[in-house]
Amino acid sequence: MVDTSRLRGRVAGALRAVLHAAVDRWPVLRRLWPATVRARATAGAGLVVAAALALASFSLLGLLEANLLRNAENDARRQAETVAQLAAAGKLGRARAPGRAVEFVQVVSADGRVLFASPNLVGVPAFPPAPPEAPGTRLHTWRVRPLDGDHRQRVVQVVTQTPDGPATVYAGASLRDADAADDVTTAALVIGMPLLLATVVLVTWRVTGHALRPVEAIRAEVAGISDRDLHRRVPVPATRDEVARLAETMNATLDRLEASGIRQRQFIADASHELRSPITVLRTQLEVALAVRDPQLWPELIGGALEDIERLQRLAADLLLLARIDAAQPVAAVPLDLGALVREVVEARLGDRVPVRVDLETDVVVTAWALWLGRVVTNLVDNAQRYAVQRVDVTLRTARGGAGAGTAVLEVVDDGPGIPGPDRERVFERFTRLDDSRSRDHGGAGLGLAIARDLSTHHGGTLAAEGGARGARLVLRLPLTPPARQDPHDAR
Repeated sequence: MVDTSRLRGRVAGALRAVLHAAVDRWPVLRRLWPATVRARATAGAGLVVAAALALASFSLLGLLEANLLRNAENDARRQAETVAQLAAAGKLGRARAPGRAVEFVQVVSADGRVLFASPNLVGVPAFPPAPPEAPGTRLHTWRVRPLDGDHRQRVVQVVTQTPDGPATVYAGASLRDADAADDVTTAALVIGMPLLLATVVLVTWRVTGHALRPVEAIRAEVAGISDRDLHRRVPVPATRDEVARLAETMNATLDRLEASGIRQRQFIADASHELRSPITVLRTQLEVALAVRDPQLWPELIGGALEDIERLQRLAADLLLLARIDAAQPVAAVPLDLGALVREVVEARLGDRVPVRVDLETDVVVTAWALWLGRVVTNLVDNAQRYAVQRVDVTLRTARGGAGAGTAVLEVVDDGPGIPGPDRERVFERFTRLDDSRSRDHGGAGLGLAIARDLSTHHGGTLAAEGGARGARLVLRLPLTPPARQDPHDAR
């Protein structure tokens, strides 16, 4: 059986190849090719269907012709073999007139004499004699017109040996039915194919237009959305198809854009508020220093101004770091020993108010940028020391089993008041301070934990505030770096 789907695929591929070749050869065809998706889909469907109909029509006509010709030839061959058997036995006189399926019979000797002929061939000269052949049956088929008429005959030639020498038997069957069937089928295809093609084109045009109508609605809605209209959403059709999923994805993208815009505006407002206070204090101190004429007071005033400038520098550096994180700038991540990094950060903290105790597992390797990961550890220890009473514990271990297998776990625990359960997620928001009564100098700007979480996420890890027996417990989890496989050639 013929694989129709594969045949249609080959036809479509051949048509595309022909179209591309034609467009490359004649660039003017590119301007004639439809510009819209609806028109291209309709044109493509029309071309494919036209090619398929043409191929099917030729195949149908060929199969019909071959079947009718085979039937006519079988009838003529049976008649010719029957007469040949009589001729071989010297009983041509017993030969009967051909039946309805066979139009004529003629037996011709080797010297061109007509030995037997059907009534409708009386007076018709003998067919051209065949070349002498060995005794036996030979089948030769060709098209001839021995009789007057508009229809063809299928002639079978059988060579046999008679008592008087070689003789050739000709039997012809009419192809009137085949010609009539060809004419009717051709007429039906000539009339039906354009109608069917027009129907396919019209249906494709209507169906494509109906399918693309929601896309046009989505496009029009998106075109009308500006940076001030991010609350608007595109209509979602009830078809639950690809267009509906496109609309849902577009709305999800608009949700993220709106959230990003809100976050950006809130960030700008918070940053402006945080910058306004030290700038105001700095200006006041400078104005006082300018108004005071006593040189002995200048060092105190200038020292306070320098402290505010230092705070502004730290805040500006934090804001710049957040901007780099939000921009998802790539970092030079390399495998590094997390335990060694934590120990280096802790040992560099001289004169801290609260001592930091460490319990670090060895050979804990993660892939990260040392500068940013060191900033995460520094921010976590800073936050713990800000609220600790007597001690801060830093623990590093690896999770080998369960859902967190293959993960480095860094815990920073203090003995301070802890973080209430409802606020354990809010502490990672930017410019968030749970205790507003604290001074900005001691409480910070509320960016430390936010920066630490963003940097952790940037390295493929997580940072969370979890419950503990005492104080606050911040847990950093990072994926372990698998050990490099040794090349067997290097081991030799």
